Amino acid sequence: MPGRFDPSHYGERMEMAPPQIGRALVVVVDDRVSHGEREDAIGPLVTELLEEARLVVDAVVVVPGDPVAIRNALNTAVIGGVDLVVTVGGTGVSPRDVTADATAGVLDRPIPGIAEAIRASGLAAGAMDAGLSRGLVGVSGSTLVVNLAPSRAAVRDGMATLTPLVAHVIQELSGLD
Repeated sequence: MPGRFDPSHYGERMEMAPPQIGRALVVVVDDRVSHGEREDAIGPLVTELLEEARLVVDAVVVVPGDPVAIRNALNTAVIGGVDLVVTVGGTGVSPRDVTADATAGVLDRPIPGIAEAIRASGLAAGAMDAGLSRGLVGVSGSTLVVNLAPSRAAVRDGMATLTPLVAHVIQELSGLD
């Protein structure tokens, strides 16, 4: 009979999963992926790293390198109440790299120290696109917004730099500190 007490398991320790620290959304900024010309290879990596950091990933959204599309994705995430938005792509110096510009219009308070740490760490790890990134980090409403460069190395290194800080920032933003 389901739900009945089984004395043979008495005294066994139940394994509990660590508590989730918040909700996240991934925004992949890539013209070719958004037009169906290429499959998204970076969204699943970011999702995996966020889940390892104990965040629940609501979705991966793919948008073209268009400031309005990027801003709309960010605003939707903030209004939707996610704790963290990670954008990937569009952070370089080419004319189509407009993620930082679109993000700047959404942020209430920039956190330049985290952005600089991500750049410095990425460059030290050999991820040139991370070192050259114009990516921003800041707060919009009660949501932490982070721009990462799109290479796998930049994402892995950026997440390794960001992960230890995320729980603290989310806690401070929630006002439960």
